[in-house]
Amino acid sequence: MKIKEQYKKEVVPKMKEDFGYKNTMAVPRMEKATLNIGLGPGIKEQGYKEAAEQTLMKITGQKPVFTKARKSIASFKIREGMEIGAKVTLRGDRMYDFVEKLVNIALPRVRDFRGINDSTVDKNGNISIGLTESQAFPEVKPEEIDIILPLEITITTTAKTREEGLALFKNLGFPFKNNK
Repeated sequence: MKIKEQYKKEVVPKMKEDFGYKNTMAVPRMEKATLNIGLGPGIKEQGYKEAAEQTLMKITGQKPVFTKARKSIASFKIREGMEIGAKVTLRGDRMYDFVEKLVNIALPRVRDFRGINDSTVDKNGNISIGLTESQAFPEVKPEEIDIILPLEITITTTAKTREEGLALFKNLGFPFKNNK
């Protein structure tokens, strides 16, 4: 079952029952998924920026936006206006497709994966997952890439508390370590 259908048919009624929501629109839902690759370690290396761009394009199907440094930091050798990261924001159907791919395909393929910590859900009910390598996604072929890139994924929700966000992600089937 697709995650969007699962949300509408199973998660909404269960969350209404558990948290006592009277209105369906009050039930927390996912707003957006943001994927980020920091260019920090390879900012001076040739091809690192292009590798990050190609990796994000393969995973999401969207062209990434490069983020720039807002101010200079001498100890990190960063100057104002330097490109220091690449990010993609997914909403709507693309977000649901990505989350389904993340939960069902990518996370199980991560080496030594034992589940997501509960602590990855913040006080506002959003989740941030860091992957040490982006090769867990089937679109990224290991033989095609020269540089292994870390990837940070943040899924933003409309949840008001950590408990609501945690319940939403558990009901959607995210593999938490101590999933009850």
